[in-house]
Amino acid sequence: MRPVTDLERRVAPFKVVSDYQPSGDQPTAIAEISRRIHDGVSDIVLLGATGTGKTATVAWVAEQIQRPMLVLQPNKTLAAQFANELRHLFPENAVEYFVSYYDYYQPEAYVPQTDTYIEKDSSINEEVERLRHSATNSLLTRRDVIVVSTVSCIYGLGTPQEYVDRMLKLKVGDEIERDDVLRRLVDIQYTRNDLSFTRGTFRVRGDTLEIFPVYEELAVRVEFFGDEVERLMTLHPITGEVITEDSELHVFPATHYVAGPERMERAIAGIEAELVDQLADFERQGKLLEAQRLRMRTTYDIEMMRQVGSCSGIENYSMHMDGRERGTAPNTLLDYFPEDFVLVIDESHVAVPQIGGMYEGDMSRKRNLVDHGFRLPSAMDNRPLRWEEFLERIGQTIYLSATPGNYELDKVSSGGGAPDVVEQIIRPTGLIDPEVIVRPTKGQIDDLIHEIRDRVARNERVLVTTLTKKMSEDLTDYLLEAGVRTRYLHSEVDTLRRIELLRELRMGSTTSSSASTSSVRASTCRRCRWSPSSTPTRRGSCVRPSPSSRRSAVRRATCPDRS
Repeated sequence: MRPVTDLERRVAPFKVVSDYQPSGDQPTAIAEISRRIHDGVSDIVLLGATGTGKTATVAWVAEQIQRPMLVLQPNKTLAAQFANELRHLFPENAVEYFVSYYDYYQPEAYVPQTDTYIEKDSSINEEVERLRHSATNSLLTRRDVIVVSTVSCIYGLGTPQEYVDRMLKLKVGDEIERDDVLRRLVDIQYTRNDLSFTRGTFRVRGDTLEIFPVYEELAVRVEFFGDEVERLMTLHPITGEVITEDSELHVFPATHYVAGPERMERAIAGIEAELVDQLADFERQGKLLEAQRLRMRTTYDIEMMRQVGSCSGIENYSMHMDGRERGTAPNTLLDYFPEDFVLVIDESHVAVPQIGGMYEGDMSRKRNLVDHGFRLPSAMDNRPLRWEEFLERIGQTIYLSATPGNYELDKVSSGGGAPDVVEQIIRPTGLIDPEVIVRPTKGQIDDLIHEIRDRVARNERVLVTTLTKKMSEDLTDYLLEAGVRTRYLHSEVDTLRRIELLRELRMGSTTSSSASTSSVRASTCRRCRWSPSSTPTRRGSCVRPSPSSRRSAVRRATCPDRS
């Protein structure tokens, strides 16, 4: 459910800033998609060949329709590329990046066959977490927003209404005690730290309060004169340089799973009631071990929630925190959007099946946890959306693909006729598809090195795809020994590092790429033999670890949008 708030979204027009103008098939596609959106058509398929500038087309469409937009991508790497390109086209608007914030994620699980309990283990990327909070902050405060996301957008995120209600509003001239402000900050999960000023903390020096919101790169300073807010400023957190003087500020909670005292007590009462029912059910079945497990874990979590307002795995109690009924859909990123947002599904032939498959995979794991006393049954309501629930929350949809699936084509077919798609075949550059040459596997590596050196002589780049991740790493090592600047890229490389590798390839700091089929590109430095997990020693000199140590340094993730 969309939040009800008096917070007025800032209205600024989408404006594309580019040295280029639409060309090839782009002008026709932009005009046709915009017309259909304005006419209220619910589903539109853009059949666009690779390299025809579909990203730029989406940008110009956004400029035409002037509505918030969600772009759904099948993986983090494509999402990062798409977001970076849109940021260059919309420097004056909010282009946000919303993906899973785990660098490493091992979900909680139980294997009954071997009586093995696997505790949840994860490593959170703080920068990606900031970007997630930045996305929800932008959605609640402005209209000119494009969010580029993966399937993370259909996973539970906390109640948007509570997120807004717990927001701290400060205005110059307001009468409010400093200590009341400090207590409010603690209530919304900010931590006082007068020594280390990091995101999600605040510090106090006399009548001066400094807050570092989790969604910002800049901090805010509040100066009091007695019980009156005298000045509000935005400043650089390291240098202390004042960037702007403000008349009003909003500080959103440090977590999406925030709850006020009344909501928390109501949630705890619901958890305790469910615990009594589940324990009685286990005892009737003679499952005394399961009953003891559940009693110990749940009572500990309840005590943590009472004392500090949170606990490990608090998202498993989201049904009670949100006040939802059993079986109802969780709140997700989609609930933070205004009603008239437009959904764009890129590579729809891959992304659409992904959305439908997330629910069952999550349920199979949680059923084991509930049946064996590790979680209350309500934990199963902390889940991704079902396909039909996803459809209820979206409006007009644009599907982008060079090879649309049957689902998308059926949505734009009427009466069994041919699909009514918008075509974008002619590239802005006028280039045609490259010639495909099939060569025998005998001597393929020598042939590859010859082709790489031929391209290097022309100041061009090379992309090499392999079947597996290990093959991409082994090929990288071989090409390094042959003196070729190469780096590998696959799903185990950290999210933000992948973006850096792609940029290095484009800028020419690497010559060739060795990539598994689950990735896009990869590379490595010729002079210092640097690879993505190398340890730098000094400028121009690196120590290259062995393949086994490099692989062990990169941990596997099981999060659905990890690759």
